[in-house]
Amino acid sequence: MRDLEILMNPNKLVKHLKKPAREFTKYDIIKFIDDHHIEMLNFRYVGEDGKLKTLNFVITSKDYLESILSTGERVDGSSLFSYIDADFSDLYVIPRFRTAFVNPFTEHPTLDILCSFYIKGGQPLESAPEYILKKASTQFTKDTGYTFKAMGELEYYIISEKNDLYPSKDQRGYHEASPFTNWENLRTEALLTIAQCGGKIKYGHSEVGNFTTDTQMYEQHEIEFTPVDAEEAVEQLIVSKWILRMLGQKHGVTISFAPKITVGKAGSGLHIHMMLEKDGINYMNDDVGLTDIAKKFMAGILDKARSITAFGNSLPTSYLRLVPHQEAPTMVCWGDSNRSVLIRVPLGWIAKTNMIKDANPQERGDVPYIPGKQTVELRSPDGSADLYHLMAAMIMAAKEGILAEDSLEKANKMYVNVNIFNDEHKALYNSLNSLPTSCYESAECLEKDSSFYQKDGVFPEGTINGFVKRLKSFNDKDMNERLFNKPEEIKKIVDQYIHHM
Repeated sequence: MRDLEILMNPNKLVKHLKKPAREFTKYDIIKFIDDHHIEMLNFRYVGEDGKLKTLNFVITSKDYLESILSTGERVDGSSLFSYIDADFSDLYVIPRFRTAFVNPFTEHPTLDILCSFYIKGGQPLESAPEYILKKASTQFTKDTGYTFKAMGELEYYIISEKNDLYPSKDQRGYHEASPFTNWENLRTEALLTIAQCGGKIKYGHSEVGNFTTDTQMYEQHEIEFTPVDAEEAVEQLIVSKWILRMLGQKHGVTISFAPKITVGKAGSGLHIHMMLEKDGINYMNDDVGLTDIAKKFMAGILDKARSITAFGNSLPTSYLRLVPHQEAPTMVCWGDSNRSVLIRVPLGWIAKTNMIKDANPQERGDVPYIPGKQTVELRSPDGSADLYHLMAAMIMAAKEGILAEDSLEKANKMYVNVNIFNDEHKALYNSLNSLPTSCYESAECLEKDSSFYQKDGVFPEGTINGFVKRLKSFNDKDMNERLFNKPEEIKKIVDQYIHHM
């Protein structure tokens, strides 16, 4: 397995050092810098706003480089996090060597490394987003014996000048190829760049959403990753969003991860796929189908789904996306290959089939059966998600489901096998719990579940209070009712947040 991770790996450090990223040491980093004449080092970290920050170093000597990599550097925490007071705000940023990648955009050869936050005594900052996720993930494995693995589906719009040469049909962009999609080149450049920076990519494609105005063209795309440990799953999403924005700047277009671009058109979600793993085996399914532990896993997330929106849907426009008939969830339920539910169980590879030989009669060799690809997909989050906190909340909820005695019964009650938005299933629809319809309502749900998220010291009380305060500040409690049949008012709100994320 280790050799397979190295073979054909596009990450320049993995290729040169001949070891997987998780084994990188300080001296590996120094060797790569020396061998490749790297001139600068960037420490990268995520502040309260969810965006990557940068601290630049010019490499002047090996002694200086070793000092930086050994001790990190100090930064002003009060400028990164609103809950840190200015009178005692210094924090350490300490590099995580496994995250190192060659910066693809700098003029001078530069290496970037993601960092964690520490306080005066050398302890992790309890409220740091990456540490909250680490605590949740560690506790999950300790209490259940499983590893929580995840990956995201990153949807985004490319906004550019109108091009009428090969117009595509409105809202019919799914898997279109050039020349009927205008920005396939930017997407493929992003795929290669993300992979070189350590991202584990499954595939990329154009998405449903596309439309034009008199002067502009809006084209939706998606990049989907493969399941990795939860912390790595968040890291690759954060780095990928940064890469896409940088490529947008390079090509003179706008990249938007906003939940809603305009009324009546497909919004951009950030679906999260999840799986349980132990000793390299995926426990989500067996030869028959979905396992009981997978159902309990889902029941836990469904039980906390309303408050999870506080982390996964952080803008008023998030709740303009979560409406019926837009392939976005509104009710708390799950189902198989069903895009009207909150948690979808995608088509898997359970049966040992001969599809590849049927499609290729000339194939004479043995075709291996490759199990372990089954995931389940939470469909509510969008591009406004606070990714570290979202993943931590999902992990805590999943753990609760696995450990609770009544979870299997709950899961069975929340299973649906129909499109709940069709009129003939109205009674079923009305029997289900609904997701919040505004930031304000989401905040109220988080307040009710506050003690749950503070279990085992995972979420500090101040972090929860900060989310509640921010979400309530939008004062959008009755937004959907106020905006019903008022497209101009909806447009004002959408336009306000189109470049926000």
